Amino acid sequence: MKGCTVIWRRELAALFFSPLAWILFALALFFEANFFLLALVQGGGEVNGALVLFLGGGWPFWLLALFVPPLITMRMISEESRSGLLEFLLTAPVSDAAVVAGKALAATTFLALLWGCVFLHAAAVSLLGASPDWGVLATAWLGATLVGALFSAVGLVASALSGTPLLAAFLAILANLALFFLPLLRDALRGILGGRVAGLLERVDLHAHLSGSFLRGVLDTGHVAFFLAWTLAALFLAVRTVESRRWLG
Repeated sequence: MKGCTVIWRRELAALFFSPLAWILFALALFFEANFFLLALVQGGGEVNGALVLFLGGGWPFWLLALFVPPLITMRMISEESRSGLLEFLLTAPVSDAAVVAGKALAATTFLALLWGCVFLHAAAVSLLGASPDWGVLATAWLGATLVGALFSAVGLVASALSGTPLLAAFLAILANLALFFLPLLRDALRGILGGRVAGLLERVDLHAHLSGSFLRGVLDTGHVAFFLAWTLAALFLAVRTVESRRWLG
């Protein structure tokens, strides 16, 4: 994995110098702030529920998680391939795995900072006298970051397969939606695909793995391993796709 840190720093700097990343950051913060206040009002001032809403406890988080990672990763490989920069990286003394891992770490770091903005809301309400459960917030943030890492890895696969960033974003969004909604359809598909396939879909339920451990303030290594395993599988596929570009190019 030689050169992974260099790629990570380069991609992270490119993200923060990109207008798109700052636009996404600003829109996400505005989105979070408004729904946080709305959740506080509707929940009668229940702080923890309003905060966890943006770390996997409600649809506002999933709306961001499904769409933001593809927009971040769509240019990471497809744009570099079109401009010829990817060929330069592939001929440099750095492995394909390091290139993909560095890009994935940069996207995950950006998302971790984005989810970490919830701690600003938590600090604000804490100063007003309503102290949140920091342990639950910490584990929920870790779970949200793992979800972001998985969707970023899927985005890199789409970016490696596609020749244009917009197509890469579209393919990644479709894949993310499939990962999220297929387990929810397991009961409807049970009669068509059989009980064994429906049981497999139940095991890849992202929301169930997130809410079953992280949102409860419990760090279950089984749920951590689930997200890491799927993320590594997606990254492996991205690496193989990039390697095919080396042979075809």
